[in-house]
Amino acid sequence: MPIPPRSEFARHWSLSTDVTVLNHGSFGACPTAVLAEQAAIRARLEANPTGFYFDERPRAWRSALEATAAFINADPAGIAFQINATAAVNTVLKSLTFEPGDEILVLDHAYQACRNTVEAVAARDRARVVVAAIPFPPTSPEAVIEGVMERVTDRTRLALIDAVTSPTAIRLPFERLTRDLEARGVDVVLDAAHGAGIVPLDVSALGAAYVATNCHKWLCTPKAAGVLTVRSDRRDRIRPLITSHGASIPGPPEARFRNEHDWPGTIDPTPWLCIGAAIEHLGGLLAGGWPAIIERNRDLAIRARDILAEALGTTAVVPDEMMAAMATLAIEPDPTGTARPALAPDPLMIDLLERYRTQVVVFSWPYHRARYLRVSAALYNSEAEYRHLAAALRELGVNGAAGT
Repeated sequence: MPIPPRSEFARHWSLSTDVTVLNHGSFGACPTAVLAEQAAIRARLEANPTGFYFDERPRAWRSALEATAAFINADPAGIAFQINATAAVNTVLKSLTFEPGDEILVLDHAYQACRNTVEAVAARDRARVVVAAIPFPPTSPEAVIEGVMERVTDRTRLALIDAVTSPTAIRLPFERLTRDLEARGVDVVLDAAHGAGIVPLDVSALGAAYVATNCHKWLCTPKAAGVLTVRSDRRDRIRPLITSHGASIPGPPEARFRNEHDWPGTIDPTPWLCIGAAIEHLGGLLAGGWPAIIERNRDLAIRARDILAEALGTTAVVPDEMMAAMATLAIEPDPTGTARPALAPDPLMIDLLERYRTQVVVFSWPYHRARYLRVSAALYNSEAEYRHLAAALRELGVNGAAGT
């Protein structure tokens, strides 16, 4: 099959022309204009490293914090840049301590890396991990809220909640979940790795104790641009994963957070310093700015879901109101029955890439005993690309499954 055309926005990216990229959600893709900005910053750094780190970097870092804060409506004083959302979740969980018998609530759709962190911290402190089960596909936001809140007890100390679930691409009612959990005295860690740029993310309105998000996914910054926000009454609890010079800088308690988190040592700061440029560049591609981008990508993901569901012969789909810019469908189990390590590619994933030059995510999800196919809808994607994938799935004889 010939490679299908991308959208009219694809010219802003340098994506390979010999592959159909339907997996933006995993790693993002940075536009050429933003890469050029990063190259310019890096050139200034290498031309005068000492001058850059002591003079330009502090000013540019503050500007990046302010640009990020403005986009997600957060207090810049409570933002700590991280390499990714997983590092942000680790920073929170490994800063906190729990008493034996305390409960940490997670979803059975939680991102595995973050679930692993919860399990490790719970084992360290002899806390208990409580799992809230959400069926796939879910029936409604209300059913999700009920399923989560019924697992809350008087021992629940922390809840790890997703904005958009990574394995199953469900846009959770995270705003209401956060409000209800915090009202019960449960601190929320919102895993919004799929957050900034894929759904409206208003940190101040949310009121979550902690929010972790990525900029290199849907804001399309260079790789390794994560963000942690910490509510003002929790900042004294959160220490960076790397103890560095900031730990010995004297000053008032409110300054410690900045001092400790802003200087982990010599790093390449350019991914974070490009956040403002990425927000401005992408926001200028559509007349309606970022709200129009979020809506355009969501509408495309819904069309992709419908095209693929028809090809797979399934009606088990995520409701429109719980969709963002990704779509996941349950498919039949791997006919070989082979157990693979978590990061090993599924045979169907390999077939689609090698035979049809199409990149998607296919994986078995152990908590649901299910196998899923996930696609993303980025600005550079077109409806023709999902029809190309649907034709490939039909040719390979792949069928849908009912899910959980």
